[in-house]
Order: sequence, then structure tokens, then C-alpha cells
Amino acid sequence: MQKTIHINPITQKLHVMDEGRISKTYPVSTAKKGLGEQKNSNKTPRGWHTVRAKIGEGSPINTVFVGRRSTGEIYSPALGLMHPDRDWILSRILWLSGLEPGFNRLGNVDSMQRYIYIHGCPDEVTLERPLSIGCVRMGNQDVIELFESIDAGTRVFIGEDFQEES
Repeated sequence: MQKTIHINPITQKLHVMDEGRISKTYPVSTAKKGLGEQKNSNKTPRGWHTVRAKIGEGSPINTVFVGRRSTGEIYSPALGLMHPDRDWILSRILWLSGLEPGFNRLGNVDSMQRYIYIHGCPDEVTLERPLSIGCVRMGNQDVIELFESIDAGTRVFIGEDFQEES
């Protein structure tokens, strides 16, 4: 049985499931506006997804990404103060693609076209509270560890009521 990931927006935790058991838990931050699949909603989409792509392998911790490409910058609090309104995507990106047509895939509810990621964020950003604009934020060390422990194609469930796929 392949690993799966469960993101619980109520507890703001990401659980790595291995053989049906939690093998690792990380604090996360999902969307400030709550859960939802609509394009331009700034909400975290629910349901089953897959890790479509892993981006940033080998990059230094705190590497800044824009449009899934490294900018060449390394985040620091000073850089953060220079760009206070920037939504920082740091260290690694796990790009999610919905698996449920009409719910989180295709049309106006497509998670991949919405650029929904699991990604690192500045260390001074609060986790375990919904504060993102749709993505799932993690600490930088945590997202690197997760990135290295899973494969592209890993299934991801976002929601309260997690059940292993049959």
C-alpha cells in the first residue's frame, strides 16, 4: 500500500498515512476563507487529489518560488519586510491535482488550474491557523522532509472525514 496524505482543516494538521496508520504529523495552515473548490475563491479545495508534480528538489531551504520557478532569492525576514504583501512560496512545492471531476477537477473547480500547492512559508508565519489564500502552508524543514518521503502520484485527501481509498 502506497503512502497517502490526509490534511485535516479543522485540526490544521497534515498526516502521512502508511499502511493505514499515521506515520508522521505536521502542523499546517489552510485557507483563511475556509474550504471550497471554486476558481478565484481563495479557499482550500476538499476531496481527493494527487501530487501532480514535485518542484524544488535540491534547492536551498527558503528558496523563493514564483510561478513554480526559483527566483534566485533566499527568503529572510528583511526580504519579507521589503515585500509585505507577497504570498511567499518557499523551499519546496507539491502541486496538487484534483481527482474528482466536477468537484475538484475540470471547469471552474480545478485544483491544478487554481495552482493549489503544499509549500513552505516563512518561519515567522503562524501555522495551525487557517491563514493561507488557498494553498496548504508548512514549515520549511517539514515541507522538505515531506517532499523527500513521498513520490509524485501520492494521493492527498483534504477534509475532516478521512477514509482510505478502497
